[in-house]
Amino acid sequence: MNILKNNKALILSILTISLPAIIEMGLNTLVGLSDTILLSFFVGEEALAAAGNANQIIFTVILIFSSFNVGATAIISRSFGEKNYKRLNDTSCQNLSLNIIIGFIIMLLTYIFAKDIMGVFNVDNKVFDMGVTFLRITSLSLVFMFFSFAASASLRGIGNTMTPMLITTTVNVINIILNILLIKGIGIFPEMGIKGSAVATTISRILGAAIYLIVLLRGDSYLKIHAFALKLKKEIILPLWKLSSAAGVEQFLTQTAFFLSGVIVTEFLGTSQEAGFRVLLSIEQISIMPAIGISIAAATLVGKALGEGDPKKAHFTGYVCFGMGIFWGVFIGAFFIAFPSFVAGLFTPQPEVIAILVGALFVVGVDQPFLNYIFIVSGALRGAGDTITVMVLTSLRLWVLFLPLTFVSVKYLGMGVNSVWVAEIISVIIFSLVMHLRFARGKWTQIKL
Repeated sequence: MNILKNNKALILSILTISLPAIIEMGLNTLVGLSDTILLSFFVGEEALAAAGNANQIIFTVILIFSSFNVGATAIISRSFGEKNYKRLNDTSCQNLSLNIIIGFIIMLLTYIFAKDIMGVFNVDNKVFDMGVTFLRITSLSLVFMFFSFAASASLRGIGNTMTPMLITTTVNVINIILNILLIKGIGIFPEMGIKGSAVATTISRILGAAIYLIVLLRGDSYLKIHAFALKLKKEIILPLWKLSSAAGVEQFLTQTAFFLSGVIVTEFLGTSQEAGFRVLLSIEQISIMPAIGISIAAATLVGKALGEGDPKKAHFTGYVCFGMGIFWGVFIGAFFIAFPSFVAGLFTPQPEVIAILVGALFVVGVDQPFLNYIFIVSGALRGAGDTITVMVLTSLRLWVLFLPLTFVSVKYLGMGVNSVWVAEIISVIIFSLVMHLRFARGKWTQIKL
């Protein structure tokens, strides 16, 4: 209790940054989820499958390339602490330009190679054609999404997570309304089916980018973009690229590792076990959102403290964030262990899958505190600009321990879907200790940005 009383201001700062970030992430997930839900009700299972497959591709691309904004958040938060507002704004503008370029390239490649991309899914011709149509239309929104992610990263860097949350809320409302109007063809709107859903998603994302642009052009006392600063400058873009590319490689290797774990489950386990695996991934994705929000707060506040020239404050901020994340992990983990049937029933009505989930949720529950910790310590190190260390350690954890352990335990030990989370617990515990040592030794406080 004394710890809470003595650090009310810091805890409030962490919550002020993390809570809107958590809500924003949930709403970003809802943009794609609302498409599939509405299509399942209004069109049918083929459209549901097609949109689901296309969104899986889009979300993978988003996860990989949105991580390129990690460097911007680190530099902006450091500049904010230093009160170097010129560097803060220059970095924000350069990051916007970088994201527009990357977004435009990914948009063109996705549109041109949509058939090849959708060919990775083994589906019938009707679902394939629908998926290609949906992917091509929604790919037109990618450059606008990348702009929005860059703008959100800049605002987070100065501790403003409320504005991104409000904009994401607006985008969701617009997306749901347009989905209903264009899928069914209500009033003056034509009935477009799955095309209508894709058009609705694209329009809502374009409008979201437009709102971000207005916010950044109007600016405030700290952050405001200027057209002349959008021209790429070597002295700004190279440090930004160095930090961000490491985070991008990390995310690519992370997504590939989890994709391969899914392949292992599909190859060696039955349909019910595979269904349980997919549900458990969804449960874990939801359960760690608070940890990701706290990691954003850790990155922002640690970077700001270093900019203020106060490494002790940066250290202490990190430890408070770790404590909050572990507390959440213990709470939600205990809930999974105490009420597995209730949790499983929220995600599936199938008795066979529920039986698998009830057994697996004990392992998932034990994993939660460790998983929360490793997410948050990674965020704190990224906020200090230590992105290469995080990339190396995360890659080693996933490719040297997690994947081999998953393969061996699934194929040879007969542990079913539990294998994936047993492998995760072992890898997370070992590398949590390694990352803790990295953080405790404090070499990251000497990184110059």
